[in-house]
Amino acid sequence: MTVMHLLLISFLFIFVSQSYSSAIVNPSKVKQVSSKPRAFVYEGFLTEEECDHLISLAKSELKRSAVADNVSGKSKLSEVRTSSGMFISKNKDPIVAGIEDKIATWTFLPKENGEDMQVLRYESGQKYDPHYDYFTDPVNVAHGGHRIATVLMYLSDVEKGGETVFPSAEEHSRHKTPKPADLSECAQKGIAVKPKKGDALLFFSLYPTAIPDATSLHGGCPVLEGEKWSATKWIHVDSFDKIIDNGGSCKDMNENCERWAALGECTKNKEYMVGTPELPGYCRRSCKLC
Repeated sequence: MTVMHLLLISFLFIFVSQSYSSAIVNPSKVKQVSSKPRAFVYEGFLTEEECDHLISLAKSELKRSAVADNVSGKSKLSEVRTSSGMFISKNKDPIVAGIEDKIATWTFLPKENGEDMQVLRYESGQKYDPHYDYFTDPVNVAHGGHRIATVLMYLSDVEKGGETVFPSAEEHSRHKTPKPADLSECAQKGIAVKPKKGDALLFFSLYPTAIPDATSLHGGCPVLEGEKWSATKWIHVDSFDKIIDNGGSCKDMNENCERWAALGECTKNKEYMVGTPELPGYCRRSCKLC
């Protein structure tokens, strides 16, 4: 084997290692904080650079956060949620794509089952009252099914307040610890997780039987001092990338679609193969989007 071959192999090894390093998870950094709902904290899930990058992408596009109406499923403003936020698409850039890979690796849930990442900013006094992440309206349930899991990533430290609290949760029997003295009054009302830059909270809104878990009720306590930045990834039981076809038709428009899909064109040539809800692509069936 020539020196040139050795150098080429070394280069490829480094390239592959760097490409997949962001998706490596360390189970020793994960601790269970609740058994009902199933909730876990991963310490140092995001690097400082990843946290700062998400904030920088979001700062100029923040808008008042909305909630889903329980009947129509449409977004609406509510005093239940007073933060501001925006969404970042899955393949926005290599850093965002790497975070998406890392989430999929930790949760064992497919990337296509996730919504776009939502970055949120909570200023002093802002909060999100206790709520469920699974849906009660038929509109949202039809799009990917219920949300089965949520990954909440803390992008900043908070001087006081801003905890994530589970008012109906049951602490895991092997991990019962005294509550920290510096928890806010809101956080004292259940099991709470303090925001720490880089940490991530994973909790499941459904039981393994796919039945909604009422103990997954959770809220964001008011920020009392400082500012809170977070990023949320909601993950569904089915693909959230599927195109809802009200006409009931789902077919390929080209006889080569199946072969192209097998060659990876659903990802490489997404505009043609998949399209958008407004302008569906030509190979939706072969890309398994409907």
